[in-house]
Amino acid sequence: MPLDPQIAVILKFLADAGAPSMSSSTVEHARAGFRAGTVGVRNPETLAQVRSVEDITVPGGDGPRAARIYRPDVDGPVPTMVFFHGGGYVIGDIETHDDQARLICRDGAMVVVSVDYRLAPEHKFPAGHEDCLAATRWAAANIDDLGGDATRLVVGGDSAGGNMAATVALACRAEGPALAAQFLIYPGIDFTEDADYPSRTENAEGYFLTADDGLWFRDQYLPAGVDVADPRLSPIRADDLSGAAPAIIGVAEFDPLRDEGLAYGKALADAGVEVVVRRYDGLIHGFFGFTQYSAAAAEATADMINLLRELLAS
Repeated sequence: MPLDPQIAVILKFLADAGAPSMSSSTVEHARAGFRAGTVGVRNPETLAQVRSVEDITVPGGDGPRAARIYRPDVDGPVPTMVFFHGGGYVIGDIETHDDQARLICRDGAMVVVSVDYRLAPEHKFPAGHEDCLAATRWAAANIDDLGGDATRLVVGGDSAGGNMAATVALACRAEGPALAAQFLIYPGIDFTEDADYPSRTENAEGYFLTADDGLWFRDQYLPAGVDVADPRLSPIRADDLSGAAPAIIGVAEFDPLRDEGLAYGKALADAGVEVVVRRYDGLIHGFFGFTQYSAAAAEATADMINLLRELLAS
């Protein structure tokens, strides 16, 4: 399909504005730019309305971390998602993804615990992964207080957060907690460089996330000498994927990460894991955050959330 016309308008605006790429910025400028392009342009009147929002702290891998609890306007035990924001492991936070967490809470009728995990380069791998795993275990231990249903605990996230969710889901197989689902929004799945993913070159330029941006994020996140096939980095490289939580995976046509997300869906299915994969044509990386600008992005986002509701109801 051609690029969604409303998404094309956004990309043209960014190009005409001469917005610098993340890979040509400092970490500080990249963080400020991402925050300006999310929090700075958000319309409070269009935010999904939820019953309550509460800022708390939760255990991390090396001390407490900030988190935000969103509760839906429904009664009774409901599913709970521990949500990890995207941003290449370097940028993004609870505020930049407030609109996405609200959408999942309202439309998914679930509690959402959004986690402010440690970022690189100040805290390289595996710091963020350890924070996300610790927060997930905290949510499981406190599921009653959260208002959740212990049988319907979910991990989810977008992009780098999708990687965090996938790696946490694998870690939970052996030591718990039991997960009902993993919700992976255009996830990064494979840090190895020799894998055959055509989308990495087909969509390397011109679609918001560039190949150079990906390499820049990688350089910030990875410590020297790390094994990039470690399943805590590249879950698709795990020796065995059987027993992982059921998965909902959504990818975008014009995204460098498209093919590794599709490959992970196939690998999970081949291992006997229940999985639903959706490829959303005409869209780009980041569509989950473009719902107020693009009807197609809003439709894709709603579809992913509906798929998760159906999975949790089955």
